[in-house]
Amino acid sequence: MSNGSARPVVAVIGGGFTGAALAYHLACLLPLGEATIVVYEPRAVLGGGVAYDTDEPVHRINVPAARMTLVPGDDEHFQRWLFETGALLDDPDATTTDGHVFARRSAFGRYVSSQLQPLIAAGRIEHRRSRVRAVTEVEDGVWRIAADDGSELWADRLVLATSHPSPQPPAALDRALAGHDRYIPDATLPGALSQIRSDDRVLVVGTGLTAADVIATLDTIGHRGLVTAVSRRGLRSRGHNLNPQDPFGDFVDPPARSAHALLRRVRRTLAEAEASGVTWHAVFDRLRGQGGDIWRALPVVERRRIVRFLRPYWDVHRFRIAPQVEAAIDRRKAAGTLVLHAASIAGVKQQANGEIAVTFRPRHGREPFERRYDAVVVTTGPGHRSILSSQPFLEGLALAGVLQPDSVGLGIAVDGQSRAIGSDGRTAQTLFIAGPLARGTFGELMGLPQVTDHAVFVATRIADGIIDVAKPGALARPAT
Repeated sequence: MSNGSARPVVAVIGGGFTGAALAYHLACLLPLGEATIVVYEPRAVLGGGVAYDTDEPVHRINVPAARMTLVPGDDEHFQRWLFETGALLDDPDATTTDGHVFARRSAFGRYVSSQLQPLIAAGRIEHRRSRVRAVTEVEDGVWRIAADDGSELWADRLVLATSHPSPQPPAALDRALAGHDRYIPDATLPGALSQIRSDDRVLVVGTGLTAADVIATLDTIGHRGLVTAVSRRGLRSRGHNLNPQDPFGDFVDPPARSAHALLRRVRRTLAEAEASGVTWHAVFDRLRGQGGDIWRALPVVERRRIVRFLRPYWDVHRFRIAPQVEAAIDRRKAAGTLVLHAASIAGVKQQANGEIAVTFRPRHGREPFERRYDAVVVTTGPGHRSILSSQPFLEGLALAGVLQPDSVGLGIAVDGQSRAIGSDGRTAQTLFIAGPLARGTFGELMGLPQVTDHAVFVATRIADGIIDVAKPGALARPAT
């Protein structure tokens, strides 16, 4: 086994929620002392990542706390932790009038970290606070990991649980606004909005969840200027219906074999739900629950059609905003300080006085128009098509032919066991992809329940392989 030890080494690159959940469940599945689990994550704690390592109090989980959990089968695990630890004492706005809890995202990050701390203290999981610089396969199924702190680790199993790549701003914005003080190409970075002044005219490029967070954050910090949010379709994330409803409809018996057939069935089911007094939320809850089966039944060409034509509509109904964020958006709209456009950006010019002139091309062939802004914020979501160039070690693995993009442009190609498929079509038996980067194969892997289930799935595959392998003796290799 690796590093001169009789125990196999499992390395997990990325310690946000996906990596933390995988390490947690793997440690719980393996007998004590059966393997060494190492998680590479430069942040101080495991479990936060881009989504939950935020100091912004307005950033809230976008589903009720009673549906957020690290432990499948115990839906209220997180909510109990909130009340047992007093985590809501400084957050009186977390609970809605009907009793649902939408905690701050930072609270969920602390919750996940608290579950891993006993395992770290007991030596079941090792947290290495360094970025990974390079990964190479030194022999069949064994990986050498070089970190920025100069250390090296040889691993018998490797899991990539890396963060989403940064947004990909429209090229016209980057060309025209490079160096502008109030051009913000990545709104997810800490303090990204600090340069925006209270009366600035702000253009938000994108109208999804991140855009909603940006608008709510601006409102909270006292911004009162006009905010314009633009996307090609002008769709904004929807809110919740918090009245109890069972998921409605069925989309797998029989399965749809084309995007068009699936769309027809969704529309028919929405009409049936409305006639039964059930809202669209219950239909999309069923779609989410059956998402993996729906996806696997579709040919690749039909998956591509869904990504290209239907994904924006799915996203705004599937990824709903917390009531507190929705209230901030509704206030801005009522006050006339928030407008939405369905348009694409046709041109951008930086004026001598610092103003930003943007030309829009509306949908459906209407005449282009120009507006001027003081700040531009990009919230277009992760650039998944560029994932393999987003970090040096991923780029190295791609150049070596170990990794390749999936066939629908959502992440990395994997097989049915979530193992990486190389450019030559061969499967890397000991290299796993966990979380959203595997959704090209598995479908719905963006919502937290599905990410948790997938982390358990991958952890189980790894644990079963370790437990089943006989140990004829350790193979000495260089120590870290």
